[in-house]
Amino acid sequence: MQADRLEQQADRTAEYDSVQSCFSCALHMHQPTIPAGPRGELISHLQYMFEHGDEGDNHNAGPFANCYRRLADIIPELIQEGCNPKIMLDYSGNLLWGFEQMQRDDIIEALKYLTQSKDMQNHVEWLGTFWGHAVAPSTPISDFKLQISAWQHQFSALFGSESLKRVQGFSLPEMHLPNHPDALFELIHALRNAGYNWILIQEDSVEQLDGRPLSHGQKYLPNQLISQNSQGRQIRMTALIKTQGSDTKLVGQMQPYYEAIGLNRQRLGDIEAPSMVTQIADGENGGVMMNEFPDAYRQAHRRVRDDSNGTVSMNGSEYIRWIQSKGINETEFPAIQAVHQKKLWDAVGKDISAERVTDAIRTLQDNDDNFSMQGASWTNSISWEDGYKDVLDPMNQLSRDFHKTFDAAVENDPNTTSTRQYQQALLHLLVLETSCFRYWGQGQWTEYAREIHRRGDALIKEA
Repeated sequence: MQADRLEQQADRTAEYDSVQSCFSCALHMHQPTIPAGPRGELISHLQYMFEHGDEGDNHNAGPFANCYRRLADIIPELIQEGCNPKIMLDYSGNLLWGFEQMQRDDIIEALKYLTQSKDMQNHVEWLGTFWGHAVAPSTPISDFKLQISAWQHQFSALFGSESLKRVQGFSLPEMHLPNHPDALFELIHALRNAGYNWILIQEDSVEQLDGRPLSHGQKYLPNQLISQNSQGRQIRMTALIKTQGSDTKLVGQMQPYYEAIGLNRQRLGDIEAPSMVTQIADGENGGVMMNEFPDAYRQAHRRVRDDSNGTVSMNGSEYIRWIQSKGINETEFPAIQAVHQKKLWDAVGKDISAERVTDAIRTLQDNDDNFSMQGASWTNSISWEDGYKDVLDPMNQLSRDFHKTFDAAVENDPNTTSTRQYQQALLHLLVLETSCFRYWGQGQWTEYAREIHRRGDALIKEA
C-alpha cells in the first residue's frame, strides 16, 4: 500500500493542469564556523552553543539540532496520511561541515534519507548556496566560483554526485542580490557554469526593465533576470520571487499556503499558469520556527489533501518544469533586472564602457540619496558594508593574496587544489567571508574575523 501511494503521488504532475495556485516553502539553515574550540580550533557555532549552554540563547542548541533533522520524521508521516508534502532545503557549507566535525551522524543520516531515498525525491528539493554564507555584493567577484564549487563539493561528498545533479536552484545568503552590473553578471555566469537553472530572489531586490517595481501578478510567476555588464554583454537566468514579509512568521505559520488559496491562474505566453507563492525563512531561528512550524506545516498539507480549492504544494524546479512542459521557454517569462539598473543605464547612455559605468555610478551616488550599488537583501535596515572596514579590508586583502599565490599554480597543475596549503588557505578565506561577522555588529564577532584573517594570512605567506 505504501508503494502504491508513493507511485500515485509521483504521477500527480498531470493533475497540475487543473491547479489554480500553488505554494513553495524553503528552509534556510546556517551556523557559522568560528575559531573557538578548546585550543582555538575552527568549530561550528552549533558546537560552541552545546559547550557553552549558559551563555545567551545557547540553550537552544538542542532544539536547533532537532530542527536540522526533523523533516525526516515529518514528511514520511504526512505521506503515510495520504498527503503530498513539499519542501526546499538550503543548508550552508559551514553547517554541513559542522555536522561532520561534531560527528552528528543522526543529523547526517536523516538528511541522507531526505536526499537519497527515491521515496523522498518527489517531496524534497535542495537549493545550492555559497559554502561560507557570504553576502554576494561585498564578496570579491573572484571568489564567487570558489564559494559555489566548495558547496557543491561538500554536498556531493555527503550525499553523492547523483544527488548533486538534482540541485537546480540557487539561494543567495541573506537573499542579497548584487546590483553592480559586473558583480551580478559574473554571479549569474558562475551559477550557469556550475549547472544551476534558476535563482531565488527577494521581491524588492529587482525591478522591471522600465524601473518600476514588479507588478502584483509577476511576483507569482517565474521571471527572467537579465544582467548587463560594463562591457555591454548580457546574461539571463530564470528567477523565482520571494515576496516581502516577516520571513520566519510567514513560513512558520505557513502563510504561503493561505495566500495561495486566494490566487488564480495567470496568462504566461500561450498558457494559463498557476500562480506560485514562494517564501524562504530560517528553519531553526525563533520560537515560531522551533515550535509552531511543524504543526502548521502538517495542517497546511492536510488541508491541501482534504480541500478542493485548487491549491497545492510544489517545489521550485517542479513548478518550472511543469511550465516548460507546456511549451513555454524562459525567454517568455517577464523580464526583470536588479534594482537601480534603469537609473544607471540611463546615465551611462548608449556608449557603454567600464569607465562610463564607473563615472555614472559616482555621479548618481553623489546626487541621488536613494541610489546604491550595495545590492538589496532580505532586510535593507542594515548595511553589510557601512562600518565594517575593519572586516572588509582584511577580507579583500586575503582574497587578493590567495589568488595571487594560487591561481597560476592551479592553472599549471590542477592537483595544487589537493594540497594542504591550498585547502587550508581556501578554508580560511571562505570562512572569513561569512555574513555573521558583520550581522552581529562590532565586538566578539569582528574579533573572530580578525583571528581568521590572521591565520589565513599566515597560511598564504607560508605557501
